[in-house]
Amino acid sequence: MNSIVTFPNRIPVQEFEERRFKVFTDRQLDKIEAIQNLPEETLFEMKVVASVLPFRVNEYVINELINWDKVPNDPIYQLVFPQKGMLKDEHYERMAQLHREGADKKDIQAAAKEIRDALNPHPAGQMEMNMPELDGEVLDGVQHKYRETVLFFPSQGQTCHSYCTFCFRWAQFVGDKDLKMASTDAEKLHGYLQKHTEVSDLLVTGGDPMVMKTKNLVQYLEPLLQPEFDHIQTIRIGTKALTFWPYRFVTDKDADELIELFAKLVDAGKHVAIMAHYNHWQEITTDIAEEAIRRIRA
Repeated sequence: MNSIVTFPNRIPVQEFEERRFKVFTDRQLDKIEAIQNLPEETLFEMKVVASVLPFRVNEYVINELINWDKVPNDPIYQLVFPQKGMLKDEHYERMAQLHREGADKKDIQAAAKEIRDALNPHPAGQMEMNMPELDGEVLDGVQHKYRETVLFFPSQGQTCHSYCTFCFRWAQFVGDKDLKMASTDAEKLHGYLQKHTEVSDLLVTGGDPMVMKTKNLVQYLEPLLQPEFDHIQTIRIGTKALTFWPYRFVTDKDADELIELFAKLVDAGKHVAIMAHYNHWQEITTDIAEEAIRRIRA
């Protein structure tokens, strides 16, 4: 789990208190104190866009990562808060008009679905292609796009600590089962991997697998230590938790168990790669973010 990340001026290792995870969605936009002084037009645009595309941000991101003196140009603000340009003009105007008229919730939801359907939520036939089979049965929540790599979408990890405004997997978060890729079947995943010895890499993705409890992650990953999975050399975990909720690796109730799981996999000869999805250096400037990286690398 070594990496090239270094913090030459890092503060000494310190104790961190457990922090309560508090999240806001489109239904709580008016509860986010930090945005209430923004122009009314900006708040209206947020409301309109969040009616179509999923919005979710947590208190840590709001209070620790965003420089509110630089809004709207702050990069983390732009990363998580809805902006008018996220929708085509005609889609925005259609939804904005419904809000101006005080339309019923069901009418807004119906229009939002039509707009989302027009956005090509799963391009390049992703719901039809690359879907592997086991004993003649299609495996939900699994993709075999590349010869050596299998992607796995655990159902417990199909959300994120906050949502990115550019997210191309927004279809995972809008509550439409027909659009969502997810699986709870560890046994079928393992059965497929056991039969396909050409696969060397398992990429656990989402959403964000790090929203899962460690006990859920264990049921998917620990069986890979058995001899029949010796061909699985690399376990990759795609996550933005190091940005959006680094407490996951430090003070969450099962953070120690998570680090122990990583160590157990590494000690058994697996290469564990945390695919940290960084967009801006500002994301790793907090003490808790540095501590999370230190614990993973230790």
